[in-house]
Amino acid sequence: MKVVSKIIIMLLLSTTISFSSGVKKYGKEITLEEKTKISDILKNPVEFEGKKVLVEGTVVGVCEKRGCWIKLASDKGYGTIKIKVNDGEIVFPLEAKGKKALVEGKVYSLVTKTKHEHKDGDKECENESAQKKIYQIKGLGAVIK
Repeated sequence: MKVVSKIIIMLLLSTTISFSSGVKKYGKEITLEEKTKISDILKNPVEFEGKKVLVEGTVVGVCEKRGCWIKLASDKGYGTIKIKVNDGEIVFPLEAKGKKALVEGKVYSLVTKTKHEHKDGDKECENESAQKKIYQIKGLGAVIK
């Protein structure tokens, strides 16, 4: 029993040390060298649509269900941009929140339907005439420090 306890303690310590040792890489290797400011993408996203970019920012949100996205804070103001990856290809840990991330990916857009409340109740319905175009980055590779 003491041997099992010692093994468990050693595994926990080695896991803690490896997680606290700094840089973690996710997905493909980063190939770009020149960084694009998140604020530039947010200011004029059409200019970047379809282009591969390298962005850096603080992780301010992480998908709690599958780790399939992170949100990075902009270098200016309170803006953020979502980095979305294919489920299971990259899994971002919840511990990434608050850390710096360097992410390479392709800027893309998608159209979402907005919801509104009925006047007579709490129910929401989709209003197909109210659509919003949003921009995200399809994450290919990331380094979190």
